[in-house]
Amino acid sequence: MDKLVINGGNELKGKVKISGAKNAVLPIMASSLLAEGITTIKNVPNLKDTRTFIELLSILGAKCNFEDSNLTIDATKITSLEAPYDLVKTMRASFYVMGPLLGRFGETKVSLPGGCAWGPRPVDYHLKGFEELGANIDLNQGYILARTENLKGGSISFEIPSVGATANILMAAVLANGKTTISNAAIEPHIVQLCEVLVRMGSEIDGIGTSKLIIHGVKKLSPVEITVIPDMIEAGTFLMAGATLGNIELENVDPSHLTIVLEKLHQSGCNITTGVSSVHIQRNSSISPVDITTDVHPGFPTDLQAQWIALMSIATGKSVVKESIYLDRFSHVPELVRLGANIDLKKNTATIIGQKKLFGAQVMSTDIRASASLVIAALIADGRSDISRIYHIDRGYENIEEKFRLIGADIYREKE
Repeated sequence: MDKLVINGGNELKGKVKISGAKNAVLPIMASSLLAEGITTIKNVPNLKDTRTFIELLSILGAKCNFEDSNLTIDATKITSLEAPYDLVKTMRASFYVMGPLLGRFGETKVSLPGGCAWGPRPVDYHLKGFEELGANIDLNQGYILARTENLKGGSISFEIPSVGATANILMAAVLANGKTTISNAAIEPHIVQLCEVLVRMGSEIDGIGTSKLIIHGVKKLSPVEITVIPDMIEAGTFLMAGATLGNIELENVDPSHLTIVLEKLHQSGCNITTGVSSVHIQRNSSISPVDITTDVHPGFPTDLQAQWIALMSIATGKSVVKESIYLDRFSHVPELVRLGANIDLKKNTATIIGQKKLFGAQVMSTDIRASASLVIAALIADGRSDISRIYHIDRGYENIEEKFRLIGADIYREKE
């Protein structure tokens, strides 16, 4: 098992190319199952989750070829409709195949999902949505079986916007008979891109980019070629490292996806300039404390909450971070405390008293974004830090140590 070793305190300077978005590419990969023929996806990040999803598609019978960030998927001959436990338990996004398989074949069998350890993340929204479209749902020995003779349009309303359920129900509804309405739908950039991909495949979707999606089902879809949008979470992670340590420019990024993050970084005292596909950030002499509350898009992303706490750990006063999406998403807090952070956690609210310095220590990753917060804190800290269980970070960040090393960080990977 690998670990990251970081000797903190180095100035960061230079350019970082942001990879394609993990949260966008996985549902796009699933959407390839909706059509016979070859789907081509460009700007695909080489992540553990991407490779796991390729393995899942291969088990279903799709022919996949992944080379130099280009992925082709030939879903002409699907030979299995079952997503097995061994794969789904490692990555909740495996659940995305349920909608496309149900839409195209009228049947699927998917293991209950696993993945990161935090949050309840119930699949109820997905299943209730499929039932509204006419599917019969059974739970048997840890598997969800969904069948239908004829998917039909329906009216679905989420109590709370759900990215996963919005994507999954969309991919079933595009091949259903009649009109489907999804109210209080997620509006994250990767949902917008999924809608755009589905439209290019031949779907009819109104309200893209709004919380009300209207889908008019069609009989058949065709494969397309698509380029994945930049990863706003990777971009935000590098921006927060740059806020404390550097003068860096991000390339292949969409600043419009990061509006609230850039506002908060500006409030903290950073100097920020944006281009069409770039963001430049230069640190100030100190970091001002700034409160955040996570929220669905366009609010502050929950996937950047841990990284923000790491940044606030060296601010010049008290800040408050409230988590409103996954209320127990604070497994990084005890590890940040080991590095010298002063954090008081009560329920879903963390109060951070900024410290003048952090200090290197041995710490442990607990999920993808928690891992990223530990990297930021270790880069800030004096001395050496060892971050174990970094298989978490490999699920969501492409070559993170290489990218940081190219801008001046003393970071490397070694066997534990």
